[in-house]
Amino acid sequence: MTRFLRRFLGRLPLGWLQLVSNRLRFAAAAAGVAFACILVFVQLGMMSAFSEATRVTYSGFNADIMISASDANGLNDGSNVARRRMFQALGVPGVTEACPLFVGMTKWQNDNGTIIEFNTIGIDPARQSFFGSAIGDVSSLKLANNVLLDRFARGLEPGQLSKATLNAPVILEANNQQLAVVGTVSFGGGFSGDGFMVVSDQTFMRLFPARFSGAPNHILLKVGEDEDPGIVADRIRSALSAQSLEIRSLDAAIEQDVAYQTTVRPVGLIFGMGVIIGIIVGIVIVYQILSTDVADHLREYATFKAMGYNQRYFRSIIFEEAIILAVAGFIPALLVALGIYTVMAEATGLPIAMNPTRAVLVFVGTVGSCALSGLIAMRKLANADPADLF
Repeated sequence: MTRFLRRFLGRLPLGWLQLVSNRLRFAAAAAGVAFACILVFVQLGMMSAFSEATRVTYSGFNADIMISASDANGLNDGSNVARRRMFQALGVPGVTEACPLFVGMTKWQNDNGTIIEFNTIGIDPARQSFFGSAIGDVSSLKLANNVLLDRFARGLEPGQLSKATLNAPVILEANNQQLAVVGTVSFGGGFSGDGFMVVSDQTFMRLFPARFSGAPNHILLKVGEDEDPGIVADRIRSALSAQSLEIRSLDAAIEQDVAYQTTVRPVGLIFGMGVIIGIIVGIVIVYQILSTDVADHLREYATFKAMGYNQRYFRSIIFEEAIILAVAGFIPALLVALGIYTVMAEATGLPIAMNPTRAVLVFVGTVGSCALSGLIAMRKLANADPADLF
């Protein structure tokens, strides 16, 4: 390694030699950097899973515009929308189809005693064009109390729903209704529930007798092939002129939901603070190591300074140590984070996975944090007077 660094740097790698001169301290410093990296990896992984789980909720919809109540920050909250707004929207040029969307929460006790909470989506099974591959064929929901259940829901045994078909349904009871699972959907668990259940709008009313069919949670709209959803949404706003409604494209609704979940909801803020704390921990650890190293070799540095070496040379040594610490801490942290992601994904059912962008981002952040720590540690050397040290 010394020979390689000498060729790469074009000088004696003093930073590397100083670090390995005390291998125990070097190992402790690398472990501290690795700990900070792991903390950041885990928090970023959870934030990413939070965002991805929110986006997955919308993956079953094939629509261009969504109408919601103005206080609806996501799919699962907010007031209801009057059904008449759907018919008003259908009269706006550019709108071709409309579909009401009902959302609720259903609890079901599995045979093993586990309570599973399903985000229940009520749809009009005659509007097949509004639903993508994540939901699939909804024609079987036309029969009362037929449901499509999430095969990736937390709490379900592996393969528990593998044999559920229209001819051989799996029977369950929830909300005082006997339901027939005639197929499955593939969403997976999220932060607001353990999985998803898709039912017809009529079955939804049986599950939630307090709800009214004339007041869905959202309204989905499709526009003509040559129409811009943003322009059509503006037309709908002008036609409906209702401040109590939020009218935007489906893509905008998704991003608004993700932004709310990650920047306003307490869970998202906690994950964000975890990332900041991890960065601060890394900076403090590396600063302590580099500051101690500078103090230990201050006389040697002062000698070089008296011989004419400038501050740029000393800065390159400190940066060399910072980058070596960053690499030495990042590599094991990446391997540990991959293992943690695998365990967490299996235990929670959340879409937690490593991606190259996140790995590069954490590495660049680690190098930057270590370099910042090096700059702070350099202050002691910059202010040192060789005459005062001998």
